[in-house]
Amino acid sequence: MRVTMFGYQTWGHRTLQALLDSEHEVTLVVTHPRSDHAYEKIWDDSVAGLAEQHGVPVILRNRPDDDELLEALQAAAPDVIVATNWRTWIPPSIYTLPRLGTLNVHDSLLPAYAGFSPLIWALINGEKEVGVTAHMMDETLDAGDIVLQRAVPVGPRDTTTDLFHRTLELFGPITVDGLALLASGRTDWVKQDRSKASFFHKRADEDCRIDWGWPAEDLDRLVRAQCEPYPSAYTYHRGRRLEILAAEVSTGVYGGTPGRIFYREGDGVAIVAGADARHGRNHALLVTRVRTDDGSELAAHDYFTSMGGYLTNQV
Repeated sequence: MRVTMFGYQTWGHRTLQALLDSEHEVTLVVTHPRSDHAYEKIWDDSVAGLAEQHGVPVILRNRPDDDELLEALQAAAPDVIVATNWRTWIPPSIYTLPRLGTLNVHDSLLPAYAGFSPLIWALINGEKEVGVTAHMMDETLDAGDIVLQRAVPVGPRDTTTDLFHRTLELFGPITVDGLALLASGRTDWVKQDRSKASFFHKRADEDCRIDWGWPAEDLDRLVRAQCEPYPSAYTYHRGRRLEILAAEVSTGVYGGTPGRIFYREGDGVAIVAGADARHGRNHALLVTRVRTDDGSELAAHDYFTSMGGYLTNQV
């Protein structure tokens, strides 16, 4: 089949490589210009570069809503469009243009975690599995009928980086397999249950700020979700920003005020956590490694040289 692709970053790069390696003809690639957004500088393998290496025409757009692009798509005459990690709305004049429609590949188990940064949000929320969905694009973002869906488990100490690499391996195969189903003439796709849908916004600096009113289990997942190379979870100590690079849930139970720098346990320092910590039934967040605002990385024992004082949500 003749395929046009809308894609961006490493997800788009991996998908385009699978298309180039397949029996299909890639007639045009549309991708975004490079971005300075913190999350879009991560996993930023160039879709444009890969397309150009293989002689595929490339168009750069932030938004695909102009007549010039529509004319180029019409000239490319795709049987199907594949969209992967495309960051803005695609109008009906484009997604309905090919005879087989547009297959969107999204890194969540839709209908849950539509929108942005699904792996981070899913890990924070303690999901037991994550995955990738290939679905037909319609007028509602990430809401079209499901063609294929594949899942991978979330391990007890997984980070978002672990989940990224695990789900990235699914992108090429699910795209090629989805196209085979479309080419076969099938149309009996699975409707999404909108009662189970959730839609998440882009991550920003505020989303990395630690709230010591959260239970330690939730904070542990936040730290693992915001692992390298993502921006780290952070708090404030004595008026200065302090990034928490590694942590886990304490073995001991510690009572008091959330954010209190309380006790050395093993290789870490227990920070009181949970809105109800005053009852003395909560585990603490056991911080093991930090980064100061000058970029120095330290073991928690080396940074917290004495107990007492507080980590806070604000300066």
